[in-house]
Amino acid sequence: MIYKTAMDNLSSINALRLLQSADEFRARLSGEFSAVHGISVNEFFLLMHLDQATNNRFPRVELAKRMHVSASTVTRMVAPMEKIGVVIREVDARDARFAFVAITKAGRTKLSEAQTTFSKQAGYVFQDRWETDELEQLSALLYRLIVGSSANLT
Repeated sequence: MIYKTAMDNLSSINALRLLQSADEFRARLSGEFSAVHGISVNEFFLLMHLDQATNNRFPRVELAKRMHVSASTVTRMVAPMEKIGVVIREVDARDARFAFVAITKAGRTKLSEAQTTFSKQAGYVFQDRWETDELEQLSALLYRLIVGSSANLT
């Protein structure tokens, strides 16, 4: 029988708590994003990635990599977003086989509005549970998990 060390167990507990916390926050955001902004949490992240990109656009495959989903998932996400005018597909001027997904002016407006909702909900999560120095420490610790990742939006 293999016994787990205390560190392995603590790592597992923390990973589980991190996933559960993320799920709780995502669930809280989902309803309000959908009802108020007409977008999903994943669409919000897609808009954030595009907004931070050079020329506000990425190839579909790069978006998939940054969002940790398949390229076909990005394709399925982008179609309804195009219909509401928050993104467009752009063809490369030198090679028409190469396409980008780009955020539109309406997409930047939608993102700005959704970021206000995001900030409000984040405030609710932390407002009565944490002191400022604890939040700063948590932020630094969480940053260590994502530093160097292409998915980093901070």
